[in-house]
Amino acid sequence: MTAADLHTATGAYVLHALEPAERAAFEGHLAVCEACQQEVRELSATAARLGLAVAATPPAALKDQVLRRITTVRQAPPQVPGRGRSRRSWTRSLPRLALAACLAAAAALGGVAVWQHQSAEDAREQAREARQQAADLTAVLAAPDAESATAKLGDGATGTVVVSRAQDRAAFLAAGLPDLPEGKVYQLWFDDGGEMRSAGLVRTGTDDRSATLMDGPVGKASGMGITVEPAGGSPRPTTSPLGLMPLPA
Repeated sequence: MTAADLHTATGAYVLHALEPAERAAFEGHLAVCEACQQEVRELSATAARLGLAVAATPPAALKDQVLRRITTVRQAPPQVPGRGRSRRSWTRSLPRLALAACLAAAAALGGVAVWQHQSAEDAREQAREARQQAADLTAVLAAPDAESATAKLGDGATGTVVVSRAQDRAAFLAAGLPDLPEGKVYQLWFDDGGEMRSAGLVRTGTDDRSATLMDGPVGKASGMGITVEPAGGSPRPTTSPLGLMPLPA
Protein backbone atom coordinates (compact mmCIF):
# COMPACT_ATOMS: atom_id res chain seq x y z
CA MET A 1 0.00 0.00 0.00
CA THR A 2 1.25 3.47 -0.89
CA ALA A 3 1.21 6.37 1.57
CA ALA A 4 -1.89 7.73 -0.19
CA ASP A 5 -3.61 4.34 0.01
CA LEU A 6 -3.02 4.20 3.76
CA HIS A 7 -5.05 7.39 4.29
CA THR A 8 -7.98 5.96 2.30
CA ALA A 9 -8.14 2.60 4.07
CA THR A 10 -10.03 3.67 7.19
CA GLY A 11 -13.44 2.45 5.96
CA ALA A 12 -12.15 -0.92 4.79
CA TYR A 13 -10.25 -1.31 8.06
CA VAL A 14 -13.36 -0.68 10.19
CA LEU A 15 -15.34 -3.20 8.10
CA HIS A 16 -12.54 -5.83 8.38
CA ALA A 17 -12.17 -5.84 4.59
CA LEU A 18 -8.36 -5.55 4.39
CA GLU A 19 -6.09 -8.45 3.60
CA PRO A 20 -3.77 -9.46 6.49
CA ALA A 21 -0.73 -7.71 4.97
CA GLU A 22 -2.74 -4.56 4.21
CA ARG A 23 -4.22 -4.59 7.72
CA ALA A 24 -0.75 -4.83 9.26
CA ALA A 25 0.52 -1.94 7.10
CA PHE A 26 -2.47 0.21 7.94
CA GLU A 27 -2.21 -0.46 11.68
CA GLY A 28 1.43 0.65 11.56
CA HIS A 29 0.32 3.87 9.86
CA LEU A 30 -2.63 4.25 12.26
CA ALA A 31 -0.30 4.29 15.25
CA VAL A 32 1.25 7.59 14.08
CA CYS A 33 -1.59 9.29 12.16
CA GLU A 34 -3.99 11.24 14.38
CA ALA A 35 -6.31 12.06 11.45
CA CYS A 36 -6.82 8.38 10.63
CA GLN A 37 -7.22 7.52 14.31
CA GLN A 38 -10.09 10.00 14.57
CA GLU A 39 -11.61 8.69 11.32
CA VAL A 40 -11.50 5.10 12.55
CA ARG A 41 -13.13 6.07 15.87
CA GLU A 42 -15.97 7.89 14.11
CA LEU A 43 -16.61 5.16 11.52
CA SER A 44 -16.47 2.41 14.18
CA ALA A 45 -18.99 4.22 16.38
CA THR A 46 -21.33 4.82 13.43
CA ALA A 47 -21.14 1.21 12.23
CA ALA A 48 -21.81 -0.06 15.75
CA ARG A 49 -24.87 2.17 16.22
CA LEU A 50 -26.31 1.29 12.83
CA GLY A 51 -25.55 -2.40 13.31
CA LEU A 52 -27.30 -2.61 16.69
CA ALA A 53 -30.32 -0.76 15.31
CA VAL A 54 -31.00 -3.51 12.74
CA ALA A 55 -33.34 -6.25 13.95
CA ALA A 56 -33.74 -8.17 10.68
CA THR A 57 -31.14 -10.64 9.42
CA PRO A 58 -29.91 -9.55 5.96
CA PRO A 59 -29.41 -11.98 3.07
CA ALA A 60 -26.26 -14.09 3.48
CA ALA A 61 -24.70 -12.68 0.30
CA LEU A 62 -25.23 -9.01 1.20
CA LYS A 63 -21.96 -8.50 3.08
CA ASP A 64 -19.87 -10.04 0.25
CA GLN A 65 -21.67 -7.89 -2.34
CA VAL A 66 -21.09 -4.71 -0.36
CA LEU A 67 -17.42 -5.47 0.25
CA ARG A 68 -16.90 -6.14 -3.47
CA ARG A 69 -18.54 -2.84 -4.41
CA ILE A 70 -16.50 -0.91 -1.87
CA THR A 71 -13.34 -1.86 -3.79
CA THR A 72 -14.67 0.02 -6.86
CA VAL A 73 -15.28 3.30 -4.97
CA ARG A 74 -12.32 5.52 -4.23
CA GLN A 75 -12.50 6.92 -0.70
CA ALA A 76 -11.40 10.52 -0.20
CA PRO A 77 -8.58 10.71 2.36
CA PRO A 78 -9.10 12.32 5.76
CA GLN A 79 -7.62 15.78 6.29
CA VAL A 80 -3.93 15.50 7.17
CA PRO A 81 -2.08 18.59 8.48
CA GLY A 82 -0.92 20.69 5.51
CA ARG A 83 -3.25 19.05 2.97
CA GLY A 84 -5.78 21.81 2.47
CA ARG A 85 -9.46 20.97 3.03
CA SER A 86 -10.83 20.74 6.56
CA ARG A 87 -12.37 17.54 7.94
CA ARG A 88 -15.78 19.25 7.92
CA SER A 89 -15.62 20.02 4.20
CA TRP A 90 -14.33 16.53 3.42
CA THR A 91 -17.21 14.95 5.33
CA ARG A 92 -19.75 17.01 3.40
CA SER A 93 -18.25 15.85 0.11
CA LEU A 94 -18.23 12.12 0.91
CA PRO A 95 -19.64 10.45 -2.23
CA ARG A 96 -23.20 9.21 -1.85
CA LEU A 97 -22.30 5.80 -3.20
CA ALA A 98 -19.59 5.33 -0.54
CA LEU A 99 -22.03 6.40 2.19
CA ALA A 100 -24.65 3.95 0.89
CA ALA A 101 -22.05 1.19 0.86
CA CYS A 102 -21.14 1.94 4.48
CA LEU A 103 -24.81 1.86 5.50
CA ALA A 104 -25.38 -1.44 3.71
CA ALA A 105 -22.29 -2.92 5.32
CA ALA A 106 -23.55 -1.72 8.70
CA ALA A 107 -26.84 -3.50 8.01
CA ALA A 108 -24.89 -6.68 7.30
CA LEU A 109 -23.03 -6.19 10.57
CA GLY A 110 -26.41 -5.74 12.25
CA GLY A 111 -27.28 -9.30 11.31
CA VAL A 112 -24.08 -10.39 13.01
CA ALA A 113 -25.05 -8.38 16.10
CA VAL A 114 -28.43 -10.13 16.25
CA TRP A 115 -26.71 -13.50 15.89
CA GLN A 116 -24.22 -12.63 18.64
CA HIS A 117 -27.07 -11.57 20.95
CA GLN A 118 -28.90 -14.86 20.32
CA SER A 119 -25.69 -16.83 20.89
CA ALA A 120 -25.21 -15.07 24.22
CA GLU A 121 -28.80 -15.87 25.21
CA ASP A 122 -28.27 -19.52 24.25
CA ALA A 123 -25.08 -19.66 26.33
CA ARG A 124 -26.88 -18.18 29.35
CA GLU A 125 -29.72 -20.71 28.97
CA GLN A 126 -27.22 -23.58 28.78
CA ALA A 127 -25.51 -22.27 31.91
CA ARG A 128 -28.84 -22.13 33.75
CA GLU A 129 -29.64 -25.70 32.68
CA ALA A 130 -26.19 -26.88 33.81
CA ARG A 131 -26.67 -25.26 37.23
CA GLN A 132 -30.10 -26.87 37.58
CA GLN A 133 -28.69 -30.27 36.58
CA ALA A 134 -25.94 -29.93 39.18
CA ALA A 135 -28.46 -28.95 41.88
CA ASP A 136 -30.74 -31.88 41.04
CA LEU A 137 -27.80 -34.30 41.02
CA THR A 138 -26.65 -33.07 44.41
CA ALA A 139 -30.19 -33.42 45.78
CA VAL A 140 -30.31 -37.10 44.77
CA LEU A 141 -26.88 -37.94 46.14
CA ALA A 142 -27.61 -36.16 49.43
CA ALA A 143 -31.19 -37.40 49.83
CA PRO A 144 -31.91 -38.95 53.27
CA ASP A 145 -33.37 -42.06 51.59
CA ALA A 146 -30.58 -42.44 48.99
CA GLU A 147 -29.57 -46.07 48.37
CA SER A 148 -26.81 -47.29 46.06
CA ALA A 149 -25.62 -50.36 44.17
CA THR A 150 -22.24 -50.91 42.49
CA ALA A 151 -21.13 -53.23 39.68
CA LYS A 152 -18.10 -53.85 37.48
CA LEU A 153 -18.43 -52.66 33.88
CA GLY A 154 -15.39 -54.38 32.34
CA ASP A 155 -11.93 -53.07 31.45
CA GLY A 156 -11.47 -52.12 35.10
CA ALA A 157 -14.39 -49.65 35.08
CA THR A 158 -17.04 -49.55 37.79
CA GLY A 159 -20.49 -48.02 37.96
CA THR A 160 -22.65 -47.00 40.90
CA VAL A 161 -26.32 -46.14 40.74
CA VAL A 162 -27.83 -44.01 43.52
CA VAL A 163 -31.62 -43.93 43.89
CA SER A 164 -33.91 -41.64 45.89
CA ARG A 165 -37.39 -43.12 45.86
CA ALA A 166 -38.78 -40.04 47.58
CA GLN A 167 -37.55 -37.87 44.70
CA ASP A 168 -38.19 -40.61 42.10
CA ARG A 169 -34.79 -39.85 40.59
CA ALA A 170 -31.51 -41.71 40.12
CA ALA A 171 -27.88 -40.79 39.49
CA PHE A 172 -25.10 -42.81 37.89
CA LEU A 173 -21.45 -42.53 38.98
CA ALA A 174 -18.75 -44.10 36.82
CA ALA A 175 -15.02 -44.55 37.25
CA GLY A 176 -12.51 -45.82 34.71
CA LEU A 177 -14.75 -45.77 31.63
CA PRO A 178 -12.48 -45.93 28.56
CA ASP A 179 -12.50 -43.03 26.11
CA LEU A 180 -14.73 -43.74 23.12
CA PRO A 181 -13.90 -43.11 19.46
CA GLU A 182 -15.40 -40.06 17.82
CA GLY A 183 -19.09 -40.52 17.06
CA LYS A 184 -19.77 -42.84 20.03
CA VAL A 185 -21.29 -42.14 23.46
CA TYR A 186 -22.21 -44.01 26.62
CA GLN A 187 -25.99 -44.22 27.11
CA LEU A 188 -27.90 -45.14 30.26
CA TRP A 189 -31.12 -47.16 30.45
CA PHE A 190 -33.85 -47.95 32.94
CA ASP A 191 -35.08 -51.56 32.88
CA ASP A 192 -38.88 -51.46 33.05
CA GLY A 193 -39.62 -55.17 33.37
CA GLY A 194 -37.42 -56.13 30.44
CA GLU A 195 -38.24 -52.99 28.38
CA MET A 196 -35.23 -50.68 28.20
CA ARG A 197 -36.07 -46.96 28.55
CA SER A 198 -33.46 -44.31 27.74
CA ALA A 199 -32.12 -42.50 30.80
CA GLY A 200 -29.82 -40.12 28.93
CA LEU A 201 -26.14 -39.95 28.03
CA VAL A 202 -23.22 -40.21 30.45
CA ARG A 203 -21.80 -36.77 31.18
CA THR A 204 -18.05 -37.11 30.92
CA GLY A 205 -15.85 -35.48 33.54
CA THR A 206 -12.39 -33.92 33.42
CA ASP A 207 -10.78 -37.25 34.36
CA ASP A 208 -11.94 -40.88 34.25
CA ARG A 209 -14.79 -40.18 36.67
CA SER A 210 -18.27 -38.92 35.88
CA ALA A 211 -21.53 -38.22 37.65
CA THR A 212 -24.77 -38.12 35.67
CA LEU A 213 -28.33 -37.35 36.73
CA MET A 214 -30.36 -39.96 34.89
CA ASP A 215 -33.14 -38.60 32.69
CA GLY A 216 -36.72 -39.18 33.71
CA PRO A 217 -38.33 -40.69 36.80
CA VAL A 218 -37.30 -44.04 38.22
CA GLY A 219 -40.91 -45.12 38.19
CA LYS A 220 -41.31 -48.90 38.38
CA ALA A 221 -37.84 -49.62 36.96
CA SER A 222 -36.16 -52.57 38.64
CA GLY A 223 -32.72 -52.17 37.11
CA MET A 224 -30.48 -50.11 34.83
CA GLY A 225 -27.81 -50.62 32.22
CA ILE A 226 -25.19 -48.83 30.12
CA THR A 227 -24.36 -49.32 26.44
CA VAL A 228 -22.21 -47.71 23.74
CA GLU A 229 -24.34 -45.92 21.14
CA PRO A 230 -23.91 -43.54 18.17
CA ALA A 231 -23.50 -39.85 18.98
CA GLY A 232 -26.77 -38.39 20.19
CA GLY A 233 -27.98 -41.70 21.59
CA SER A 234 -30.48 -44.30 20.39
CA PRO A 235 -34.18 -44.91 21.09
CA ARG A 236 -33.35 -48.55 21.85
CA PRO A 237 -30.04 -50.25 22.76
CA THR A 238 -28.02 -51.25 19.67
CA THR A 239 -25.10 -52.98 21.44
CA SER A 240 -24.68 -55.47 24.26
CA PRO A 241 -24.68 -53.73 27.64
CA LEU A 242 -21.36 -53.04 29.33
CA GLY A 243 -23.15 -53.67 32.60
CA LEU A 244 -26.54 -54.35 34.12
CA MET A 245 -27.44 -53.87 37.77
CA PRO A 246 -30.57 -54.00 39.87
CA LEU A 247 -31.78 -50.77 41.42
CA PRO A 248 -31.66 -50.67 45.21
CA ALA A 249 -35.08 -51.14 46.80
